[in-house]
Amino acid sequence: MDYVTPKEVAGNMLNAAVTKASLGTKDLLIRGILSGALLAISVTLAYAAVTQTKIALTGAIVFPVGFVIIVILGLELVTGSFALIPLAYFEKKISRATMLKNLSLVFLGNLIGSLLYAVLYWAAASEVGTIASVGAIDQMLVTVAEKKTIGYAQHGAPGLFAAFVKAILCNWMVCMGVVMAMTSKSTLGKILAAGIPIFIFFALGYEHAVVNMFVIPAGMLFGAKVSITDWWLYNQLIVTAGNIVGGLLFTGMAIYYTYGRQAKTELNALQKVA
Repeated sequence: MDYVTPKEVAGNMLNAAVTKASLGTKDLLIRGILSGALLAISVTLAYAAVTQTKIALTGAIVFPVGFVIIVILGLELVTGSFALIPLAYFEKKISRATMLKNLSLVFLGNLIGSLLYAVLYWAAASEVGTIASVGAIDQMLVTVAEKKTIGYAQHGAPGLFAAFVKAILCNWMVCMGVVMAMTSKSTLGKILAAGIPIFIFFALGYEHAVVNMFVIPAGMLFGAKVSITDWWLYNQLIVTAGNIVGGLLFTGMAIYYTYGRQAKTELNALQKVA
């Protein structure tokens, strides 16, 4: 059958984490760069849908396409890795150094890919800065970049805490998409299962670290009144921390330590009977 049970998924989560942790620097960077760029392209597509239809929900409907491509091709997205790689460390399958190296390289790759596409998109949309006026998508990037940084900062600690909580909620859903993709053996099943949680997070306007690696710098290129310090201090660092908490605690550990441990207990019981 196409369906994979939660107990099998728990085992696959750990296997996937060990496999990801075994990848070399070149593979992590290349797959991370591709993931960052693909997610950035999806954001552009989502903003195109919103600006053309004037219906916010249309953006959430089309946004998951990039994530689905990442999952199907087995690329590396650091927010998804936050739910899996630490499991391999907790289960003593990899060392702490290996875990930190993996997450750092994938984060760097995602950042490079996001920035690369931001520059390419800006060059295409503005004809390398020769067009003074910006289009609807470009203006949306400016507005969102300012809202995601100085917008939070204007409200002080409560604003920054809100960004942190939105990041937790976001990666709860994003990592649920990673895990849900493991519940099916077919390509179509993986697409549908992975896409649903991604639709939820984008529709609700939560904070995703890799999405912001594109949105904020791209907004800055089109004239957003945001500095590099604003980007990292008021969003990127806070959102990354929130994504770690949401992905690891609410998805990775929650799913694995209920179904994974249950499977081990049942296996031990069967072995004693035998």
